[in-house]
Amino acid sequence: MNEEMKSLQKNETWELVECPSGKKLVGCRWIYTVKYKADGSIEQFKARLVAKWYTQTYGIDYTETFAPVVKINTVRVLLSLAANLDWPLQQFDVKNAFLHGELSEEVYMDLPPGCMVSEKQCQKVCKLKMSLYGLKQSPRAWFGRFTKSMRAFGYRQSNSDHTLFLKKQHGKITTLIVYVDDMIVTGNDPEERKALQNYLFKEFEMKDLGPLKYFLGIEVSRSSEEIFMS
Repeated sequence: MNEEMKSLQKNETWELVECPSGKKLVGCRWIYTVKYKADGSIEQFKARLVAKWYTQTYGIDYTETFAPVVKINTVRVLLSLAANLDWPLQQFDVKNAFLHGELSEEVYMDLPPGCMVSEKQCQKVCKLKMSLYGLKQSPRAWFGRFTKSMRAFGYRQSNSDHTLFLKKQHGKITTLIVYVDDMIVTGNDPEERKALQNYLFKEFEMKDLGPLKYFLGIEVSRSSEEIFMS
């Protein structure tokens, strides 16, 4: 919980303000989960602060919510290309991805349970500046922010799958596919892959998960000639 609160404060997710009259507050709560590795062993105990989406009102504190998710066929095509052309498959994860999304709506939220504030501030509420897990518009806000960053770095979105980003230069290609906060990078341009990695680590809080092993519940193992999925 302390780690999560540090992330929220570092990201300037909200500011404490007096509640404007007539404003309805969105509630929040803590969710605790256990994350497992592909072999079934425990990876981490996780605490996450989540907004109560069911207390939001359409047209007041949210409008559009749609965000695209990767098509499984796109993943299969990428893996097939990597196997046939001997491209490396690298996996990255964005830490607290939804906290990077910028909100266009005005959203006010209760103070988080257990949040230590001074006596003066205990009557105040959180005015959200960035999106938070649980908000209806969070996936859209995060994907919008990520797309903007990728375009700024010279990548274009595929027309057939908006979660696939491509960059062609000097006859070489680099591709990135994203599913919420999980991403796979592959291609035949090692310099561009390294440049992309450096750029993403500068833009967001990222984790390098190394060669692809586990994605969308699929275990991936690679030999010198083939890629096995189960």
